[in-house]
Amino acid sequence: MLEQTTVGDGLKQRIKQSRFESPAHEAMLNLLVAAGHIRQKTEAACAPHDLTAAQFNVLRILRGAYPEGYPRGEIALRMVERAPDVTRLTDRLERRGLVERTRTRTDRRLSITRITKAGLDLLRHVDPPIRAISREFAERLSARDQKELSRMCERIYVDEQ
Repeated sequence: MLEQTTVGDGLKQRIKQSRFESPAHEAMLNLLVAAGHIRQKTEAACAPHDLTAAQFNVLRILRGAYPEGYPRGEIALRMVERAPDVTRLTDRLERRGLVERTRTRTDRRLSITRITKAGLDLLRHVDPPIRAISREFAERLSARDQKELSRMCERIYVDEQ
């Protein structure tokens, strides 16, 4: 478990800034830096497989819906980071044979995207480095801190009920 001697020292060193507008501003910057760090590690794990993190996310979502698949709108709603054009993402995956799209019989305007066997096979290769990132994360925070971090993050983005 890694511990900072003083809260904020890591951020100050990382972004070369010693003062912040407020504790909220410092916390927000810390959250952005941490998210960027995890995003960069995820992109690096996906790159050898010629995938972006967003494409990996689409494949992961479709694996969860296998074999039925999802319409584009449902994929967009389930993405970790909202992508502006899910259609273009799925177009690239379809060209590589990792997903397939079919029109529904009841509404020809609606297409369902499904992960293919090739997509499932690719995920089997990408999963180990992604799991390694999760393990590294788990090693840096206790289970209690992980739950607390999740709780705090949800307070930031979950709409009021």
